[in-house]
Amino acid sequence: MIAISWTWQLDGWIVLAGALCGIASSLLGNFLVLRRMSMLGDAISHAVLPGLAAAFMITSSRSSFPMFLGAVIVGVMTAFFSEWIRGVGDVDEGASMGVVFTTLFALGLVMIVRAADHVDLDPGCVLYGAIELTPLDTMNVLNWEIPRAVVTLSIVTILNLLFVILFFKELKLSSFDPALATTTGFNARLMHYLLMILVAVTAVASFESVGNILVVAMFIVPPASAYMLTDRLTTMIALSVIIASAAAVLGHLGAITVPGWFGFRSTSTAGMMAVAAGGIMILAVSLGPRHGVLVKRVRHRLLTLSILAEDVVALLYRAEERGQSIRMDVNQLASVLLSDRLSVYAVVRWLVYRGDIVRSEDHDALSSSGRQWAVGLVRSHRLWEQYLVSLAGVDSTRIHHAAESLEHFTDASLRSRLDDETNAPTVDPHGSPIPDENPAR
Repeated sequence: MIAISWTWQLDGWIVLAGALCGIASSLLGNFLVLRRMSMLGDAISHAVLPGLAAAFMITSSRSSFPMFLGAVIVGVMTAFFSEWIRGVGDVDEGASMGVVFTTLFALGLVMIVRAADHVDLDPGCVLYGAIELTPLDTMNVLNWEIPRAVVTLSIVTILNLLFVILFFKELKLSSFDPALATTTGFNARLMHYLLMILVAVTAVASFESVGNILVVAMFIVPPASAYMLTDRLTTMIALSVIIASAAAVLGHLGAITVPGWFGFRSTSTAGMMAVAAGGIMILAVSLGPRHGVLVKRVRHRLLTLSILAEDVVALLYRAEERGQSIRMDVNQLASVLLSDRLSVYAVVRWLVYRGDIVRSEDHDALSSSGRQWAVGLVRSHRLWEQYLVSLAGVDSTRIHHAAESLEHFTDASLRSRLDDETNAPTVDPHGSPIPDENPAR
């Protein structure tokens, strides 16, 4: 059993700060993902540098509030300039963000070199934050010593939550169809700027905890993972919050335990949070019930085997119709049905196991359940052929493959409609009899 050294006074505050950062970011990140503006958080996190430099130049101190205010102002300017360049220059969102954030980032570097080069800046803190130091910087709130980062992130999280709740309908409509939102009375542009302002505030508030690079992961990865699991926006938002919280917990546990497996003490919690979020994303992409890659492949494989099973019973029915007695050979079936031997072998074994095919010493035959199944398929095939010739005007030499595709997706009610539309034919265009829906009748 793995022993975990955990103290609530230290690890609890770190996890809470990480969870609040993830929740605040993912609440807004859902709408960034839906609006295809995923990299805006990255742009803002880079572009706040001149705001930090300007705040230091004006106040000559590195206290938190002026730095925060300067960064927020420049972050908001980034959102406004990006939207302005996109509208005036008629370029896409990515190009306008690329122009703005690189320009402001370069301006910030110039300002630091010219006026604040002697200030000690820790590149590691800028890149992946200093969430491990969260419990050390506290403030008194109602006689409770609470880490300053937790207080800041709590306020931002509540602000973002209220924004999403109060303007959910407007955000939803303007995200999916801005033009419709405007015609129905909502100001889509105003919602856009409000969202951008809160993204800037959240990015700057999270800057100290997870750094300017990893905050992008908190904006994008939990909502993108949730998007792979559901198509409902409310569920997506809830899942993104759960995923962000889980990434914070798993990330910190990973940071204090995984390095020990390799003889090291610990590693960056913020980095492990992003790794944990990435791991959850991989699981969602692979196993998502609707969009998961593996689930889609399994679903497609099962559909292929189901169609192959229907082709086998239909083949047996047609053989019986011609008075032939056959023993199904896997190699011959694979050649006739254009499938691989393994699939044919598995399908035949499954049909025998289900009792749809009865095997004797010298031949195979359909059972009553297998024959009923085959009757529906063959009837569908021949009714579609009749429909294509008599109502769609397709030449009789070109109808087989179309009918073969359609027969697998035709149920009894559709067969009844085809029968009515084609005046209840008894033979198909090739002269083959169309079996009755219920042969026992």
